[in-house]
Amino acid sequence: MSELTANVRVIAASDKQIDDLVPLFDSYRQFYKQDSDPGQARRFLEDRLRNGESVLFLAYEHDTAVGFTQLYPSFSSVSLKKLWILNDLYVIPEMRGKRVGEMLIGKAAELSRSTGGKGLILSTSVHNHSAQTLYERVGFEKDLEFYHYFMPTV
Repeated sequence: MSELTANVRVIAASDKQIDDLVPLFDSYRQFYKQDSDPGQARRFLEDRLRNGESVLFLAYEHDTAVGFTQLYPSFSSVSLKKLWILNDLYVIPEMRGKRVGEMLIGKAAELSRSTGGKGLILSTSVHNHSAQTLYERVGFEKDLEFYHYFMPTV
């Protein structure tokens, strides 16, 4: 293990880690230009965990939470297999470049393999070049075959 990550461990998060998750999740949302709202962040995460709607992994350096990833299950009708949407990935600024993101993605890949998943999918801002570099370094391939669209309903 790299010196950079020797003191970092990644666990599957549960409601027991909600107090550690909320500040990270709130910071993640602020990164994407949302107002800080720890109360709403807590309720959102509690709902996802309580209803089994997502899987969260949490990275700790010693006893300090330093990053997380949240995955949602989905399915590929074409391949008839499960796949996982890596929806959220966040590492605190002072831990970036220390392979914490890679460790979190590694846990996500293990989850996909252990559940018979086809793989992981994600999207990121076209301006988030550091994230794109990370994703390509760990094996994600940019989709050049399909366009992705979004239709707001609210």
